[in-house]
Amino acid sequence: MTQLLRGAPVAKQMQEQSASRVAALVQEGIMPTLALVRVGNRPDDLSYERGILKRAEAACVQVQTTVLPQDCTTHDVLDAVEAANQDPAIHGVLLFRPMPEQIDQVAVCAALNPHKDVDGITQGSLYGVFAHEPRGFAPCTAEAVIRMLDFYEITLEGTHAVVMGRSLVVGRPLAALLLARNATTTVCHSKTHQAERLCASAQLVIVATGHPQSFSAVGANPNQVVIDVGITWDETTQSLVGDVDFASVEPVVKAISPVPGGIGSLTTAVLIDHVVTAAERSIA
Repeated sequence: MTQLLRGAPVAKQMQEQSASRVAALVQEGIMPTLALVRVGNRPDDLSYERGILKRAEAACVQVQTTVLPQDCTTHDVLDAVEAANQDPAIHGVLLFRPMPEQIDQVAVCAALNPHKDVDGITQGSLYGVFAHEPRGFAPCTAEAVIRMLDFYEITLEGTHAVVMGRSLVVGRPLAALLLARNATTTVCHSKTHQAERLCASAQLVIVATGHPQSFSAVGANPNQVVIDVGITWDETTQSLVGDVDFASVEPVVKAISPVPGGIGSLTTAVLIDHVVTAAERSIA
């Protein structure tokens, strides 16, 4: 029978651990605090923010939100980032992206203090991921995959893992995290020849293509673990779907994460964990 790798029990364990660590920090006079910088009121940003606030409250992490108008300038966003950089009471900063077209997003990300970059968007954080050095933080979704695999005691060392997708948000940093755990890692993308054949020989496949239901049973095998990172609203079925064709893949593989209820539910738990770690580092 296929094992379902649900995110809820992983997130619950992380939340309990974060709350315990926050209690210890409060004893030291430190209140872990996350600053959110949001431009406009995109529905997906607002949904993500609600999830963050709920998770932060459960772990007793404070959240400060700065909301800028949709027509603001790059200078306005840079001012908000610099204010968070300079505030010693703020330990982590999350920038909602993508930002409107008039914003120089590269400049905004570069302006963020890497020590407060809790979502792995700065060059300093990404360098730590790719160099396998304990600096900064990995992107939350990429790390959420590793946390899930660890929770379900899925062996990484020596495993042939295929990552489908090469974005800097998930694919490439996740490949680096897997390499750091001694997995033999292949990255597939839109120009990869015979990607399905590569996947079919792998013990672990992580699908982060951004294309709904793009991974089918053709690339699956009975000894395989499949992690679905994608999440898209399907207008036809009026439901959330992942990058994996769950109906065809689930009966074939050894274990699979569902959508919804899989990796998506872990991302905010990893974010809060990063904020607590940043607060701990501030007094180390």
